[in-house]
Amino acid sequence: MKMTVSEFAHLTGVSVRTLHYYDEIGLLVPCFVDRATGYRFCDEESLSRMQQILFYRELDFSLGAIAGILSSPDYDRRNALREQRRLLELKKQRLEKLIGAIDDAMNDRTEGDTAMTAFVNNEYENHRAEYAAEAKARWGHTEAYKESEKRASSPEARKNAMQGMEDIMEEFARCMQSGASPADDKAQALVKKWQDHISASFYTCTTESLKGLGEMYSCDERFKKNIDKHAEGTAVFMTEAIRVFCRE
Repeated sequence: MKMTVSEFAHLTGVSVRTLHYYDEIGLLVPCFVDRATGYRFCDEESLSRMQQILFYRELDFSLGAIAGILSSPDYDRRNALREQRRLLELKKQRLEKLIGAIDDAMNDRTEGDTAMTAFVNNEYENHRAEYAAEAKARWGHTEAYKESEKRASSPEARKNAMQGMEDIMEEFARCMQSGASPADDKAQALVKKWQDHISASFYTCTTESLKGLGEMYSCDERFKKNIDKHAEGTAVFMTEAIRVFCRE
């Protein structure tokens, strides 16, 4: 079953821009490119690989590390799934502790040092670091791993990532100038696009991270000046749009 990149993006919830970036760094290459039209196509194998990418991204692995692991000659999908499940269970346990801590705090049941123990994340972080180190030890010497990390951290990749940010900021400016409000669907879609781009190019951008960034865009003069070069008021517009997005 072949599908266009747009269809693949809709099915996986990953933006087209992110998919193009993954193609550029060799992380997820289309199964077929129509030379006449330039259209790229993905298939079921692409879906399986995307699932693995998303699992590793959820566990905060770098794009270079993910590409290296998936491209290694002795990569075993079943073993990888088993290890990912173990790490996600640890992450789940931590989230449950945090939820419990919030419930306790709302009911004034804990205070002081006891209230802070839920933020200790040593077990999950230690296991994740151990798995990442093991992966590098096993596959770090391979050409696939070295090439993947090189491509993901290359000047060209960084340049494309920064240009992508500029392009989205310009879209925010045009959206604002069109008279749309920060809560409009168009503005909210741009926030999602912004979050996806940060996650694809730099680090996993959680809702909490996004919320903090949004506040900084209008409060920090350096960020505000850079964003407002697209149009005066764009930084505040982005902040307000992100606030709405993070409340939903």
